[in-house]
Amino acid sequence: MNKLGFIFPGQGSQTVGMGKEFFDNYDVAKKMFKEADDALGYSIMDMCFNGPEEDLKLTANTQPAILTVSVIAATILQEKGIVPQIVGGHSLGEYSALVVAGAMKFADAVYLVNRRGSYMQEAVPVGEGGMAAVIGLDRNIIVDICQQITDNISLVQAVNFNCPGQVVIAGTTAGVNAAVDKLKEAGAKKCVLLPVSAPFHSKLMAPAAEKLAVELDKIDVCDAKIPVVANVTGKALTSAADIKASLIKQAASPVKWEDCVASMKEFGADTYVEAGPGKVLCGFNRRIDKTLKSLNVEDEASLQKTLDYFQEVR
Repeated sequence: MNKLGFIFPGQGSQTVGMGKEFFDNYDVAKKMFKEADDALGYSIMDMCFNGPEEDLKLTANTQPAILTVSVIAATILQEKGIVPQIVGGHSLGEYSALVVAGAMKFADAVYLVNRRGSYMQEAVPVGEGGMAAVIGLDRNIIVDICQQITDNISLVQAVNFNCPGQVVIAGTTAGVNAAVDKLKEAGAKKCVLLPVSAPFHSKLMAPAAEKLAVELDKIDVCDAKIPVVANVTGKALTSAADIKASLIKQAASPVKWEDCVASMKEFGADTYVEAGPGKVLCGFNRRIDKTLKSLNVEDEASLQKTLDYFQEVR
């Protein structure tokens, strides 16, 4: 085995019941759920375990819920001796990565992503913005078409470069709908409108980024103990100043996930553990580079399977 990377999921991976098995089996999970509840002033633990799903899907709840379960999963792995040399996360997941890298306290991150979720939701009124996944079209063609639509109709841009053949666009409702029509004409295999309430990571999120900058000034951001790949550039960061500047830009900038994985691979990471709910990033990894080994930890069964794997390769 070469180097190990931990990767952390973003919004959309949440499910009612997530984290319950960790809570039942590990004292550290009990402690961290309580810490998250205290930071928020309401029980994100109860929402993770019992829903209702409608509440868990609200951006201001989804973000601290996923972060909490993700950091708990990573902490349990580290207590078992599985320690990453580099970390990264998709959108919201970048905050989980920063906690695990020691750049941000867990309670501060929980509070911050709750505020981030609220600010992102407030930036564009519901119904006035949207997102769509574009399947099977070159990223440069997507960028060019989005620019044409922005120049002539309404703002839309490529905001998530997830893996070869999958790019997400976001913008005004009119911009996204016009882009979808043009992208299909250009040969996209499929364009799927996403069930989200705001055009995340587009320029329309600038008001959220400005408010987030104020919140970031209230907390301590430290130098990371291990490199963290930044969504905005796809490059690895360790300095507190660079991390803070990157986080402010992140809310209103595209997520260059494909570039993040390329940087982690260049660093020497050939094995990845997706810590947190779902296996979305494992799927992206397979599309980015089939030689990468990807595991996930979201419950007791997947934890044991991952621990068994590391026991075999050591």
